[in-house]
Amino acid sequence: MIVRIMGEGQVRLADGHLAELNKLDDELLAEMETGDGPGFRRTLQALLARVHDLGEPVPDDSLEPSDLILPSPDATLEEVRDLLTDDGLLPG
Repeated sequence: MIVRIMGEGQVRLADGHLAELNKLDDELLAEMETGDGPGFRRTLQALLARVHDLGEPVPDDSLEPSDLILPSPDATLEEVRDLLTDDGLLPG
């Protein structure tokens, strides 16, 4: 799967990593619901770092459709709220 991180580019990520990333996504969703700004920021950074750790960068000159779009590392709680689905940022 191809994951786009807004403002950073794309990362190719194996589908098998979604379960691990969903745990962070669930934490992020809970922090957003309670308005925990510092927790939100910490978990968003951890989620994006894990995507980078587990994935391979897609070359900038490659035009591939993104399966998932994640917010930039400096996105606000309100901006991320606009990207959410019922499942959070990630499916499942």
